[in-house]
Amino acid sequence: MTVKTFTSWGNVIRKPQESAPLLNRHAGFPAAPALSSLLPYGNGRSYGDSCLNVGAGLIPTRGLDHFISLDVTSGQVTCEAGILFDDMFQVIVPAGWFVPVTPGTRFITLGGAIANDVHGKNHHAVGTIGRHIVRFELLRSDGRRLICSPTENADLFSATIGGLGLTGIITWAQLQLRPIAGPLMRVETLRFANLDEFLRLQAESDQEFEYTVAWVDCLGTGRQLGRGWFERANHSPVPAARPPERPKGLNVPFAPPFSLVNAASLRLFNTLYYHRPRTQRGDRPFESYFYPLDSIGNWNRLYGPRGLYQYQCVIPAAAAREGTAALLNTIARSGQGSFLAVLKGFGALESPGMLSFPREGLTLALDFPNRGQSLERLFAALDAIVRDSGGRLYPAKDGRMPPELFREGFPRWREFTQYIDPRCSSSFWRRVMDGA
Repeated sequence: MTVKTFTSWGNVIRKPQESAPLLNRHAGFPAAPALSSLLPYGNGRSYGDSCLNVGAGLIPTRGLDHFISLDVTSGQVTCEAGILFDDMFQVIVPAGWFVPVTPGTRFITLGGAIANDVHGKNHHAVGTIGRHIVRFELLRSDGRRLICSPTENADLFSATIGGLGLTGIITWAQLQLRPIAGPLMRVETLRFANLDEFLRLQAESDQEFEYTVAWVDCLGTGRQLGRGWFERANHSPVPAARPPERPKGLNVPFAPPFSLVNAASLRLFNTLYYHRPRTQRGDRPFESYFYPLDSIGNWNRLYGPRGLYQYQCVIPAAAAREGTAALLNTIARSGQGSFLAVLKGFGALESPGMLSFPREGLTLALDFPNRGQSLERLFAALDAIVRDSGGRLYPAKDGRMPPELFREGFPRWREFTQYIDPRCSSSFWRRVMDGA
């Protein structure tokens, strides 16, 4: 065991924690009798405290980074759980395959994607990644290695998908990929004037496009409430003549002494970005479409030494228009927000995960500089809207939601608790279970 400082992507919590790395998939569950609990830790791309275990220990899994097999005919890939999506792409994309679901960064581990049951811009078409997991091996603290699938140890399969690492260590997983002609995306970008126009574009685009997402000006009000840019895309049917060069990105070498995201910079950026020239339909590399922020290394440092919180919620379909409008109005009045305010639709496809976040409706995600009490007041107002709308917050992005909001939003939490490994816990879990 070694002591190392760990953080999540939000950089709000930076605490020394005991570390017991798992260096290969054949090793046993780490023995750490002096620690109250342990938690698997992938690449730390969760925003809040769901990947942290302050006061206890972590099990870094990046040592599990090997391919096991790839069936180029069926598109089933088996990898160790610590492999990054970015590393998978180097093998599967030239072979004509792509992951069925991806979040907004390619620097997540396969195990982390399963533990958070990630969703992407194509949820309306294919659901979460949990729907595409064929099977995985789960290492429990009692030494058992269980193969979990929809038909084998099905309850643990359901608990582990979206289970935040609390059911044990995923050592390897088999994933069903989707075929592609090449590494390019055919993208169309459209400006929209307000929330109602977004909803019209969303309904229209879901029929013909696999991927849909919108950038929203979080400072727009009145007739401009919810204005922004809508992107819709499919994998290009034209194979690239040669693999495109990987984007050469910038890097933020250190955190400035204060947040560069403030009311003045936000208003200037949003105005200029909304009024930029219209972009026509065209092909571009998948990296620039799915992962625009990955081209800026350590971009989270722009929020300064106090870090950032991300607030991502889903408002159910029946209340989606009114609830989302209320959220955007509240954020605009506060003068707080982020350059990247993302709005997209969730479809009706259900995940097998007990604690999976998506449900049919609209999801809104924004990054907020950690401003202390003023941000806490804004979050309390947003929480009330989410609760009144019957919505929920995303655990992978959360670092502060009240316990009651979690338990109301995830009604299967009691059922889930019976599958938690007795040696596993997290800062997030202890927080949302406070008083349960």
